[in-house]
Amino acid sequence: MRVVIFGASGMVGHGALRACLLDERVEEVLVVVRRPLNIRHPKVREIVHADFTDYTAILDELKGLDACFFCLGVSAAGRGEEEYSRITHDYTLAAARAVNAASPSLTFTYVSGEGTDSTEQGRSMWARVKGRTENELLAMPFRAYMFRPGYIQPVGGAVSRTPLYRVLYWVTAWLYPALRRIAPHHVTTTDTLGRAMIAAVQLDGNGPSILRTPDVNRLGAT
Repeated sequence: MRVVIFGASGMVGHGALRACLLDERVEEVLVVVRRPLNIRHPKVREIVHADFTDYTAILDELKGLDACFFCLGVSAAGRGEEEYSRITHDYTLAAARAVNAASPSLTFTYVSGEGTDSTEQGRSMWARVKGRTENELLAMPFRAYMFRPGYIQPVGGAVSRTPLYRVLYWVTAWLYPALRRIAPHHVTTTDTLGRAMIAAVQLDGNGPSILRTPDVNRLGAT
């Protein structure tokens, strides 16, 4: 399996990359980043690309892929809808169009979030934008899965790039075992999420396209 990851420098992307490096089914991992990650691993090939709205210059590098794990994302806190939409929606759809043009038979996985608004009509700005992004991805001519995890516990060296979230994860890390017992349908880990993305590529496409935390944990356990 040949995989491309967008957002490998973030917490969720770290989990996806780590899962790929540990899984024998994954032969090559292409990471598209703005700044070098400087990862030395025989599976990893890195492309530094500045413009996340236009991938024309690297289309040839995106050929022959089996899967795209799109993990790039930002917090909506402190951002207006225009800025949040540009990063959350525009970057995602630009990448989706590029990988579809280069590798039309691939499987596209998008990490969204619990509470995403598929109607695009709700009061929550981030949920509407995520919902619009999901809807447009699901309308594209490739097999796509929308991952809607709830609470994600960073493990295996994964670290949030949002300072406030880093503090919150550090403070609440000791609570994770209790959360897993109390609300197993709402919590997962970066490693489990990464393994679930790989497992989704093996699905036959006849099941649901929107995968919530129980689905993530089930797939990630394989």
